[in-house]
Amino acid sequence: MSPRISGGSLGSRKLRSPKGMNVRPTPGRVKESLFSILAERLAGARVLDLFAGTGAIGFEAASRGAVRVVAVESHRETAAAIEEAARGFGVDDVVTVFAAPAERALYRLQGPFDIVYLDPPYANAVPLQLLGLLLDRGLLATGALVVYEHAARTILPEIPGYRSVREEVYGDVALAFLAPQTSPA
Repeated sequence: MSPRISGGSLGSRKLRSPKGMNVRPTPGRVKESLFSILAERLAGARVLDLFAGTGAIGFEAASRGAVRVVAVESHRETAAAIEEAARGFGVDDVVTVFAAPAERALYRLQGPFDIVYLDPPYANAVPLQLLGLLLDRGLLATGALVVYEHAARTILPEIPGYRSVREEVYGDVALAFLAPQTSPA
């Protein structure tokens, strides 16, 4: 089943992923809840979607008012499918694709970003290096929010430089909402 954009100006548009790709789209109810939580932050937001897959999270953000979306996807064919969809949906001026592994992309991207969606394969360890790079490279805007999708059974460690502001669990999927820690004034 192809993922759909659930709301905003691109609502109900379908996305595709290349045949044979092992893409695990964020379940629809998780995506709807996520965007309900993020609703007030999206107008004018700059969004970074790491491990973009079909690009559904980025397109949903663009559909709901984000002004800049960068989708990072290491699989070239999948990245090309996101670019093709952006052109087809008429949002290629908002959605850009960076076809590279997330670690490499973070060294080359220019921020800042207001929202970062981080959805690595569930089998991977907690991406402490990526979370650290977001801070070290100055890629997070003041007041930024990082949303880390992971398997609900994963217990998150303390993440250096971040504080947990919310956690939501939807069956086997969990979303951790993280904010950069600010030094006391």
